[in-house]
Amino acid sequence: MLINTTQDRPEPRGDQAGFSLVELLVVLAIIGMIATMVTPQVLGYLGRAKGETARIQVKNIAQAVELYYLDLGAYPTTQQGLQALVQPTGPAWRGPYVRDARGLTDPWGHAYLYRSPGAAGTPFEVYSLGADGKAGGSGDQADVASN
Repeated sequence: MLINTTQDRPEPRGDQAGFSLVELLVVLAIIGMIATMVTPQVLGYLGRAKGETARIQVKNIAQAVELYYLDLGAYPTTQQGLQALVQPTGPAWRGPYVRDARGLTDPWGHAYLYRSPGAAGTPFEVYSLGADGKAGGSGDQADVASN
């Protein structure tokens, strides 16, 4: 025996169908409150992740500079910069020492900087000026350097 369930339920009247405007506004308000609480946390994680990515990339580029030194017997000059890692600079050059020239750009879209000799008497320094592109700063605006 088949039972027709559509006949057992009454048709909703026009004023009973759907959600009321008040119910929708309450749900939107709750979603808005959740978004305002979560957004600052997510942005904080994003800023820290970019800073950590920059530190790792600076170390990798510094290792590439060391490989360049092993092959050529000298560090790239400040004038040659990090482009010496991707463009041939002499007959002993065995690069590229960095797989892709895009790897010479920090997470904020600025080119990594290089100087030789570096600060504090080091042979070279690879660094980024952080999110603001200016020396100094704190948080994700802080400078990231190989030394």
